[in-house]
Amino acid sequence: MDTVQLGECFVGSGVNAAHINTVFGDRRGAVGTAWATALASPSAGFVPFVAVMQPSVPVKPMTLFVSKAAPEGDFHGTAIWGPAQAGVAAGVADAVAEGVISQEFADSHALIVAVWVNPGTDDHDEIYRNNREATRKALIAGAENTPRPAEVVALRNSTSNPFYTPSEEVANSVAR
Repeated sequence: MDTVQLGECFVGSGVNAAHINTVFGDRRGAVGTAWATALASPSAGFVPFVAVMQPSVPVKPMTLFVSKAAPEGDFHGTAIWGPAQAGVAAGVADAVAEGVISQEFADSHALIVAVWVNPGTDDHDEIYRNNREATRKALIAGAENTPRPAEVVALRNSTSNPFYTPSEEVANSVAR
């Protein structure tokens, strides 16, 4: 596989929702370069790390966990490093077990997963479940190259996300 697969998924609601973005591709290409660069370039509050199934057992393909939020307190930091990371690792393993990612790519490809954990999170088990499912679904979306452009165009006047839904008047206005 020479292509780069990009995926996105949002699972759950409220402060324990998971929002995942995935970038999957060959280690010898752009994804491998981005993976190594990100790992070697931590910044205050944003320290990419390798997702593991258990200590010293990285998930395959090698997966770089990149937090979209700097830890805000002990509970939030633990949610990022603990259940969110474990959910991502399990979601990757699910994708391999289901054939979404071929086992043949487990040692030749790399995965970057950008993860949102809300600083107000209050349930580590829900964080785990939502991140596991969102990771699996984002990898499926990347493998299937969804959504299709026609689906995106059809939704252009009904844009919505968990944080904002424009009024019908605003949604249907066209900037010129």
